[in-house]
Amino acid sequence: MTQSSDPALRAEGITKVYAGADAPVEALRGVSLRVAKGEFVAVVGPSGCGKSTLLHISGAMDRPTAGRISIGGRFLDELDEDGLTGLRRRQIGFVFQFFNLLPTLTVLENIALPLLLTGATPAVAAAEARIVSERVGLSRRLTHFPRQLSGGEAQRVAIARSIVHRPLLVIADEPTGNLDSVTGVQVLQLLAELNRERGVTLLLATHEAHVAAAAHRVLHMRDGLVEHDRGGGA
Repeated sequence: MTQSSDPALRAEGITKVYAGADAPVEALRGVSLRVAKGEFVAVVGPSGCGKSTLLHISGAMDRPTAGRISIGGRFLDELDEDGLTGLRRRQIGFVFQFFNLLPTLTVLENIALPLLLTGATPAVAAAEARIVSERVGLSRRLTHFPRQLSGGEAQRVAIARSIVHRPLLVIADEPTGNLDSVTGVQVLQLLAELNRERGVTLLLATHEAHVAAAAHRVLHMRDGLVEHDRGGGA
């Protein structure tokens, strides 16, 4: 059984090798880390260093070539594909650079979707979505569609969607990368506030120093390895 002392995320000696045209490509070369519940960890490094690969594996979207990942004490290599899908739906939230909202759904429907996928009734899902939308400042936009939103509003929808089902871990891959500087700061402030107020556990990849500075810890990656693990500016 999972114990309360289990971290939100534990990675043990993670490697990931992709087939290349000329030779195999090692995206990760033995990465180990631990993210405590309620922690905000930023992952930084140059393009191609393995940031996104680490996040995809940590979020159960991909399997490592070697090593083990556990979420809340549950090792992912013990799960089949259906088990991984169930874990992603219940335990993990995702925020991406390009929002990934469903264009045919309203703001309310996009936010409520994770709850519907875990079996909540439409009424319960809508009620929870309204509560979260109020927190992220979208209560007046619930009937709008993604095409009617600004970039900052769309990312707020994505953030609300990522936390509506109260996941153990939120994975954010370059969440400010497609936003102007002012809107990016606002989105970062929202993520930091949710981390403080709701205890949301965040693993965030970024190439921007000011984004990383908001985290409790900063992992500096290069060539598929963690070079440094330092406290952030929070």
